[in-house]
Parts: sequence; C-alpha cells; structure tokens
Amino acid sequence: MDTTPSRPFKQRLQQIEAFVFDNDGVFTNGTVFLMPGGEQVRTASTRDGYAVQHAAKCGVRIAMISGGRSEEVVRRMNGLGVTEVIMGASEKLGSFESLCSRWGLQADQVCYMGDDIPDIPVLQAAGLACCPNDAVPEVRAVSDYVSPMPGGTGCVRDILEQAMKVKGLWMNDRAHAW
Repeated sequence: MDTTPSRPFKQRLQQIEAFVFDNDGVFTNGTVFLMPGGEQVRTASTRDGYAVQHAAKCGVRIAMISGGRSEEVVRRMNGLGVTEVIMGASEKLGSFESLCSRWGLQADQVCYMGDDIPDIPVLQAAGLACCPNDAVPEVRAVSDYVSPMPGGTGCVRDILEQAMKVKGLWMNDRAHAW
C-alpha cells in the first residue's frame, strides 16, 4: 500500500495544463425541461461561462466531453472559446485519451470534472479528479477535489478560478472584458 502523502491541492493545480469537463450535471444542474415538441432545455451559469471564456482568452486549454448530442451546447462552448467539444461520447475515456494525445499532454497534466458514473474512468485517469458537490457518491469517492458548488451554479468557475489564481492569470488585463 502506498503511504506517500498526496501533494496539496493548490500544488497539484500548478501542474495542470488543461481542463476537461462533462456537461450535464457540471455545466448544468442536471435538470432537463422537456418542452412541447420534444425540445430539451437546460440552464447554465453565466459565472461559469465568464470563467471559461476568460481562461480560453488566457490560453488555458479547455475541452468538453459529453454523452449528449445537443448542438446548442456545442454553440455555447464554441462561443466561450472552447473548440474541443466532443458530443455523443458513449465511453468518455477514449475521447479523453485522444484529447491528451492531440494536446501532447500526459493524463496527469489534465484536470477532469464530472458528476456521474460514466465519468469515473476519466476521473481515475486524470491528474486531478474534480466534481461538483452534488455529484453521485461513487464520483465523490474517486475525486481529489469536491467543489463547494453544485453543478450548474459555479463549480466550473470554482476550479478554473483557483487554477488561474495559482498561475497568476486570474486578475490580468483580459479579466475586465467579456
């Protein structure tokens, strides 16, 4: 059994070069409103959106891997500066490994945030496993960091803001513009 103490969370954030997020339950609160005609509507946090676009402008690599297939999600992410948006991923680990390869990064240089059972293989592979505070117990058990924020209400901003502060990128000349 390995008894080596884990590096402190803030120190681990310094080693992270990219962030990958799930969508439903992370960027959203997991609630889907079914509209007449079958359209599915979700809510998302503008504060998460601000942090994502600010990080993207600062050169932080960000991606999303989702099992969903919503073109609206792709448009929102692209509008925030996220160009790596993988939709319809029935098995997320392969998509995560492909991203790492394209970026030239090892998995231990990447943070992943997910909230449900399909996220567990990626959480176990990532260098820093994070989840919102309303993630399922199985995800919380394998996460290195549990945000105090629930999905869809700031958990994405929480991790990005902390990482950018550690790297001196949070309050810079790009921070005051959307």
